[in-house]
Amino acid sequence: MRKKWKAVILSAVMLTVVLSGCSAKQTAANEEETIHLKFGIVNSDTTNYYFGCKAIADEVYKATDGKVEITIYPSGQLGNERDLYEGAQLGSIDMFYAANAVMSSFIPEMAVLDQPFLFDNVDQAHRVIDGTLGDLIAEKAEEQGIHIAGWIESGYRNVFSNRPIQTSDDFEGLKIRTMENSLHMELFNSLGAMATPMASGDVFTGLQQKTIDAAENAVSDVLANKFYEVTKNITYTNHLFVFMGVGFSERAWNKIPDKLNPVVDEAVKRGCNTQRQLLAEANAEAEKELKELGVQFYEIDREALKAKVLPAIEPYRAQMPKEWLDAIEADKNNQ
Repeated sequence: MRKKWKAVILSAVMLTVVLSGCSAKQTAANEEETIHLKFGIVNSDTTNYYFGCKAIADEVYKATDGKVEITIYPSGQLGNERDLYEGAQLGSIDMFYAANAVMSSFIPEMAVLDQPFLFDNVDQAHRVIDGTLGDLIAEKAEEQGIHIAGWIESGYRNVFSNRPIQTSDDFEGLKIRTMENSLHMELFNSLGAMATPMASGDVFTGLQQKTIDAAENAVSDVLANKFYEVTKNITYTNHLFVFMGVGFSERAWNKIPDKLNPVVDEAVKRGCNTQRQLLAEANAEAEKELKELGVQFYEIDREALKAKVLPAIEPYRAQMPKEWLDAIEADKNNQ
């Protein structure tokens, strides 16, 4: 019996050694093998988001001499953004992107990015997310088993509506679809509108059936989702700026050899910069096409909007971490 127990213990020890060897980041035996990663995204393969992610995959493949190969699964094949983030935490998803509003469910400090009228221009937004704030977010994500390698974006959100919105007073009584986010809702409620949380897939029907009067998103999304068929007015409010973190699960990141980790990080960032440019081009092209389809575009006095909105969100801001708020202000002004 004693010999039998010794044999069992020895077998267990040997198994532990074997498994430890297998779980190491990369052994000499498999260092030259191609690492295949699945990249789940929610947008279709006709969007700038898809082509931006393809640029990420191409940059990584080229920078690693083909050692890391990324396959993109568009149109939510692997789940929605929340599903993807949770899957990455569990190790069942290799790569994903998720909007900051989604990520704030997991990293509450990220609510700092839900503040309305946070950025005066795109350059400010990029300095902030590529700077200290991005580092703070990455640290929190690492604690959750996720490596954030870069940021793509859907950029500024603007209002599209069934009636012209040209002044802050025009929001009075407007029933506008928002995400189910307290700061987003307070933004429009403080303007006298009625913020109406609704699933994004229901927006077209809501506008068509007039259960809502307006919604808000990037201009390119108005074209892509054919909202121009049910609304003919877009106002450049630029009230929110949306980032999407590009993340690896810890399991996927650990498949990549140590020496290639910084190489992959830099390659992802180059791909993210490509997506940002593609988005700018998509928005410009969308405006041109939408005008040809009879959509009217309006500018609005953002200072007048801020005068109503910013005092209303001050109680929310008072609860935000000072370190994160200070990081935003420092990088906004660091030209």
